[in-house]
Amino acid sequence: MSNSNSNNKTVVITGASSGIGFALAEAYLKRGYNVVGNARSSARLEAAAAKLGNPANFVGVEGDIAEAATAKKLFAHAIASFGKVDILVNNAGIFNAKPIVDYTEEELDSIVGTNLKGFFYPSQQAAAHMAKNRQGHIVTITASIAIQPSMKVPALLPVLIKGGLNDATRALALELASSNVKVSAVAPGIIATPMHSPDEGTQSFLKTLSPSARIGATQDVVDAVLYLTDAQYTSGVVLAVDGGASAGTW
Repeated sequence: MSNSNSNNKTVVITGASSGIGFALAEAYLKRGYNVVGNARSSARLEAAAAKLGNPANFVGVEGDIAEAATAKKLFAHAIASFGKVDILVNNAGIFNAKPIVDYTEEELDSIVGTNLKGFFYPSQQAAAHMAKNRQGHIVTITASIAIQPSMKVPALLPVLIKGGLNDATRALALELASSNVKVSAVAPGIIATPMHSPDEGTQSFLKTLSPSARIGATQDVVDAVLYLTDAQYTSGVVLAVDGGASAGTW
């Protein structure tokens, strides 16, 4: 089933129903792109689609991104609906900060599933599809704390996985360079999303995690992703959006 928008660019976004993923879906739709969004449940995707105004060029695909079958389904739906995929944004992720001794086996399995497998399986689909088309961008949302860990925020599991994704980004950029596929990452610092408590004490602490003494906005991350997916001579970079937090100590 082909769509009238098949000549437009198509972006696949994981974790598209809320937070940064939703903001990205909104931004690409405003540009006239086709957006194929993934979330765990169809209810969340339907709610997101309604908030976006139920545009014809938004397709939701439910499923756990930790499973290979979900990534295959995501790309199959995107290609059936819009002909090709130009951009993949690996946005789905869990951030769980606590001392190493407090992590449970379930938390380890969960973060490996969503953050690691949720990067690998969609990127594998994108690499095969985009290399064949000899064009495309893969952008992964990682974490600034994986570039510059902090004593203030013990977060071994996110640092372990997101740090690996930062290196994997560079490796995949080199692997796909001859196929004209760009691969980069955005590493956010503290961004204002519903996962942070709005109380004054929490907000004051969060501001201490950046030398600019402020919290970033979702739009700051969106702007960075849009830059990377527009760029034709930028690949293999991990772009920190963190108010300078990963530049060093302060």
